[in-house]
Formats: sequence, structure tokens, C-alpha cells
Amino acid sequence: MTLNNVTVLIVGAGIGGLTAALALQRRGAQVTVLEQASEISEVGAGLQITPNGVSVLRALGLADDLAWTSVRSKGLYLRHHRQGAKVAHLNFEQYAPDLRFYFTHRADLIELLRAAAVAAGVRIVLGQTVESVALGPHPKVRLIGGAEAGADVILGADGLHSKVRQALNGVVEPFFTGQVAWRAIVPNVVDLGAEAQLFMGPGRHLVAYPLRAGAEVNLVAVQERKAWANEGWSTGGDPADLREVFSDFGGDAARLLEGVQTVNLWGLFRHPVASQWCQGRVAVLGDAAHPTLPFMAQGANLALEDAWELAQCLDVTEDLAEGLQAYGDLRKPRVQKVVDAASNNAWKFHLRPPFNWPAHQILKTMARVAPEKMVRQFDWIYRHNEMLTAETAQLS
Repeated sequence: MTLNNVTVLIVGAGIGGLTAALALQRRGAQVTVLEQASEISEVGAGLQITPNGVSVLRALGLADDLAWTSVRSKGLYLRHHRQGAKVAHLNFEQYAPDLRFYFTHRADLIELLRAAAVAAGVRIVLGQTVESVALGPHPKVRLIGGAEAGADVILGADGLHSKVRQALNGVVEPFFTGQVAWRAIVPNVVDLGAEAQLFMGPGRHLVAYPLRAGAEVNLVAVQERKAWANEGWSTGGDPADLREVFSDFGGDAARLLEGVQTVNLWGLFRHPVASQWCQGRVAVLGDAAHPTLPFMAQGANLALEDAWELAQCLDVTEDLAEGLQAYGDLRKPRVQKVVDAASNNAWKFHLRPPFNWPAHQILKTMARVAPEKMVRQFDWIYRHNEMLTAETAQLS
């Protein structure tokens, strides 16, 4: 079907919402995005955009802009926590030269998508908080203050506490995984190169990678703990607490931790993938459909995939409700597999004695005798969208 004159209302101006808005507006829809924040400002931290996400941005004609605002990753070093000694090196340039991995600041990606969406004609309305969503043949959202807004299609890209997801699935309480994470951005005082560094310690790990032409370093530090912590990455943390918990991490890890001035702390909760992604002409995408633990760096990339494939399904299906149902049926099996992989990945970085030494020896051996196999083990994630071509040539 053609999406000309189809009205779309998207709740949430994050990565998934803005990407969906751009993809749908390019296909002829009239898209409005409601965002509860009063401004789209520099919030968040670093992101890893992996090849499956890059393919979507390439299809939207934004891959070059991404490259200009990001650091291209050359690979990943796995390191022992005490002095940062190398355990294994995954070399993307040598064993996956056709793929592109980038480190970018979330604010830079959001601005890239926002500018492209506005240029395409998307209307973004700030300071709009959705209170509830009414399903049915004429779906609409009710805003705090009493105003209502409707559209032919309503999409929830409104994150962890999505009102659209609640309308479709009710409220399902997540469970605490027994892990918390700190996020911080620090100056690159160690001249960190264009590879991610993963420092593995007992019950903890630290990931570091460069941002913004290498001037800054993004830190994500994860600790196993029994105590509950608030969900959401905006909870303020204490840099002194972070340094104390990771006090036995040495080398570059210790020097980077010393540079932490401001840090956010959040509890890691496991949410089920939404059982119902759509009903009628209402659907969810991104974290609203499948909040994902950060251990495969796929949260933003899955949101990019969702947005692209949702727009495709609506564009090739005669009925809007059928298009959304096709999108949900297409996405759910893949997303479940990726979410499960992320949930099962953290323990590999947290092994305690006596198990960590033999595990590290296995990693060293694998990196030496089968380096390409180590790099290519996640091709099922990264090559998902590799056949996408530039959309600008298709939708001129």
C-alpha cells in the first residue's frame, strides 16, 4: 500500500521513535512525534552501533554522517582486571573488513536522526507526557492535562515504562538480575585507541571505549550485588563508591576510573519481551517492546532494526493492522534470541577463582588458533540487515 496521507503518532523521540518517524515520513506518511522532555538535549552516554544498526542508517542515507560523528571500532580487547594484561584480541579489520562498528555518543545520534526527521517533514512536539492509550478502531492517546490526540497509526517508542506497552500488555513487573551498572564519560587520559576494552574481574567487569574523535572515553562498569537499585540510568551515583567497588582494577582501568567526576547508577532488571506487540493500529518498538540488558550492545541497534522493518511492513501491506501484525510476527523471534543472548552473556566476564584462569586460557587459545571464528561468532546478529541499500535511491 502507499502510506500517502496516513497519519502516524509516535510516542517518544528516542532512537527508535525518530528512526521510525524518518522511515515512515520518507514513505509518504504524515508523522508527529510526542516527546515528554521539554528539549532534546545532550543526555545519555556512549553507544556501540554494530553493523546491523549501521545498515539501517545506511539505508536512510545517514551512514556517512554517523561516521563523521563517531569513532570506527577496530576490534575488542579482553583483559584481566588487575593490570589490564591482554587475554584475547578480536580484530574486526582483519576478520570482518566489510563490516562497520562505531562508538558514538547517544546525543550525537539523536541529533542526527532528529535533524533528518525534521528535514523530511516530521513534526516533533516537546513537553507532551502520555497518561494513557485508548485502543480500538480509532486509537488515541490521552495526555496529562486532559488533551487527546489520535492518528491512523499509534506507535509506542516510549521506553522502559511505556504507556503504549501497558495498554497492549498490562503491567508486568520485571525482576532484578542481581547486577547494577555505572555509566560515566571521562577524558581520554590513557590515549585509548579505537578498540573496546573489556576488563574482566570476579563478579565485575568494566567496558571502556573512545568517543568524539577519541577525546572522551565511555565507561560502563557492572557489579554483581544482592542489594536492589533503582531501574533507569539517570539515578545519580557516587564516583567514590564506583572507585571503591573497582579498587582492585589496575592499569588503564584504574586511571580512567580516577577521572570520573559524575556517574549514573542503575539496577539491571530483566523484562520479558512483550507478548503482544500490536493490536489493531497500535504497536510498540524498541525498549517499549523488548528492554535489553547491555551485555551485547544491542539495545539501540534493535530499535533501529524495529523502526526500519516496521516501516517496510506497513509499506508493503494493504491493511495497516495487518502490516503491524506482520511486523510483530517478523521481529519477535529475532528479538527474543538477541535478548536471551545478552542476558546469558554477563557471567562470562565475572568468573571467580578457580574458574577464571582456565577460562582465560581457553580464550587465549581460541584467539590464537581460531581468531576468525571468534570474530564471526555473532554474524547472526551483525549481518541481519547487510543487504539493505540506500533508501534515498528508492524513495526519491
